[in-house]
Amino acid sequence: MTGQVVTRFAPSPTGFLHIGGARTALFNWLYARGRGGKFLLRIEDTDRERSTPEATTAILDGLSWLGLDHDGDVASQFEAASRHAEVALQLLSEGKAYKCFATQDEIATFREEARAAGKSTLYQSPWRDAAPESHPDAPYVVRIKAPRDGNTVIRDQVQGDVTIRNDQLDDMVLLRSDGTPVYMLAVVVDDHDMGVTHVIRGDDHLNNAARQMMIYEAMGWDVPVWAHIPLIHGQDGKKMSKRHGATGAHEYQALGYPAAGMRNYLARLGWSHGDDEFFSDAQAKEWFDLDGIGKSPARFDTKKLENICGQHIAVSDDAALLQEIIEFRAAAGLPPLTDAQTVLLREAMYCLKDRAKTFPDLLEKAQFALASRPLDVEEKASKNLDPVSRGILKELTPQLQNASWTREGLEAVTSSFSEAKEIKFGKMAGPLRAALAGRAATPSVFDMMLVLGREETLARLSDVAE
Repeated sequence: MTGQVVTRFAPSPTGFLHIGGARTALFNWLYARGRGGKFLLRIEDTDRERSTPEATTAILDGLSWLGLDHDGDVASQFEAASRHAEVALQLLSEGKAYKCFATQDEIATFREEARAAGKSTLYQSPWRDAAPESHPDAPYVVRIKAPRDGNTVIRDQVQGDVTIRNDQLDDMVLLRSDGTPVYMLAVVVDDHDMGVTHVIRGDDHLNNAARQMMIYEAMGWDVPVWAHIPLIHGQDGKKMSKRHGATGAHEYQALGYPAAGMRNYLARLGWSHGDDEFFSDAQAKEWFDLDGIGKSPARFDTKKLENICGQHIAVSDDAALLQEIIEFRAAAGLPPLTDAQTVLLREAMYCLKDRAKTFPDLLEKAQFALASRPLDVEEKASKNLDPVSRGILKELTPQLQNASWTREGLEAVTSSFSEAKEIKFGKMAGPLRAALAGRAATPSVFDMMLVLGREETLARLSDVAE
């Protein structure tokens, strides 16, 4: 197949963006973007009872959070229903499909008798080769004429060649008795009309490919490149579900995972490029290929996700990281940062990023910059503020008033003070952490002083010294 690569993501809007769907979208996005192709988005909303605008919004929001931009407008499968029906009627007029007048009761009876006789329950319609003049004036469905002999081979880029005997394929319904098209027809027509060259989707659709190929071949259309990817399992080896914890993209955003880390981890979940674990979007686009996708289900590992996310937080641009934290707080239902908090958080980012695996981790370390006086000192930290420690801070405060407010200047003052008092700096660090952050675990006391500035630092020391 030559020409521009075109992939698509086609979710049904019946719920949130599942993490498995997010990975499918990512694989399609990476494959197209890495080859200068197009990545299209189609909402498969033909099930009007289950499809909701809220679910569509949730899917779009999830893709937006993950940074998976699509080309062109979002397509609606439902809105193309007349085009789907048009194709079915064309096949009918060409003798490649037929009208079936069998009732549901007749089909059920056929299957019961076949089951009792130990025969295949695959329905064989008596109307397949019936003359038009024998047709009754009654409701009918339109069925495609499936091949009866030979085999259908699905040449899959992940699963390899998959052979299905044609006598295992039924005459699939294309149009229901009310004239509405079925999903299987709609998918094929939409993919053809949108110019999709590569269909990358979950391997639960593998059997569908053989039935969909009947339509491609009957219409004389090019069959796309198939790539059916294994599903995602939990740590217990079972299909990912609520019992494994969060399953929706929106949940991971609200839990505080950075989008870049999520993209990296999902790309690595079922696909590999040598031993590379941590990589950028640019590298993923360059490296991603269908050959690197494994056949076995991938297992979702939260610890590995956190490790990858921590590495991405550490190398992120401070301004971009701050913006994503603001969006995380909104997604998690947390109050927005004040202007003053935003400024201090930006100033503190350099000393917060290295060991944070998630945004809640980072914000916990940033508590000293987000808190306001008087500080609420946690119990563990308060143990470092006994009368002796308070006395030390009271004596240190005037020394800091005239210090050069640089790391070297602050280190020099505290070093001289500790030598004069014949105490190790470690004895001073605990009280300083408690005074400046109200916490026992914090960034370096010198980093906190530099971020807070002279005035705020001295004010916090005075609060506890007094």
